[in-house]
Amino acid sequence: MDKVSLVTETKILKKKIAKSKDIVGDSNPILKIKETIAKVAPTEARVLITGDNGSGKELVARWLNKANRSNGPLIEVNCAAIPSELIESELFGHEKGAFTSAIKQRIGKFEQANGGTLFLDEIGDMSLPAQAKVLRALQENKITKVGGDKEEKVDVRVVAATNKDLLKEVEENRFRMDLYHRLSVILIHVPSLNQRKDDIPVLTEHFLNEICGDYGIPVKKIDNDALESLQARNWTGNIRELRNVVERLVIMSDKKITKQDVIDYSGPSTKAENKGIDYDKFANLQQLNDYVERSFIENKLDKNDWNTARTADDIGISKKTLEEKLENFGLKRR
Repeated sequence: MDKVSLVTETKILKKKIAKSKDIVGDSNPILKIKETIAKVAPTEARVLITGDNGSGKELVARWLNKANRSNGPLIEVNCAAIPSELIESELFGHEKGAFTSAIKQRIGKFEQANGGTLFLDEIGDMSLPAQAKVLRALQENKITKVGGDKEEKVDVRVVAATNKDLLKEVEENRFRMDLYHRLSVILIHVPSLNQRKDDIPVLTEHFLNEICGDYGIPVKKIDNDALESLQARNWTGNIRELRNVVERLVIMSDKKITKQDVIDYSGPSTKAENKGIDYDKFANLQQLNDYVERSFIENKLDKNDWNTARTADDIGISKKTLEEKLENFGLKRR
């Protein structure tokens, strides 16, 4: 019985993984990416993937691994999420006693990815000392654990990704030029969703099938006006934001998703962008101004991850004034 249960679970997980690996879209930028992947994936060339957050950089890395080293692991490291003092231990591992909390030996990500692909996400946030060690590992295909003196050979294909302009980071002495050239044998730029709006209908259909399938409900239909309304939005969160909006529409709408559903459930910014504001609900001009100002501030806060100091600077007011407006509007982080 245990074996049957494990086999069933494995099949389900494999289906979920297979679904997540689709690169959906027929726009020219996406066709170009698919063509590049087809040429590059069978090789051992290092790849640097650039693009905004949520645009699908990780998906490109998975496709590169699938085409060449599918029998090996794909190990992901978010360089921005690991403190600079721990990044070396995370990548290369450490020996027991290398530092105060090193109570046992640790295997690093390079060793874990041996025979497969190491995906260094947000490489632009890696500290300069760690960059030097990564450069050496790429040059010699060897690593040394923190606190150790023994070199270990590794067979790893490195794919890196960033949402930063690395050449600008190089100019400002925050990124090593030699590491940039080591990583960027092949450059793949993933466009933002605003640059590939022709793909929104096919992406929406894909997410509808996927989400309704996960929820175990009949696939909901969406009318053309609703799709046009989605295409008219400004997608600051890219593919990730679109999927969240589609999931919200699946939950909140009836059997068929309409333009009004999109206006009601896809966020406050949609109404202004699609000129779909219901003016009848405002008693006077001040109420309308308050509504637009509230939506504008909330949109800016979302873009800045609710960093009030940065948001205040963006919109040209003091942080104290912004905090007063948040209190007046009753705005809180969702």
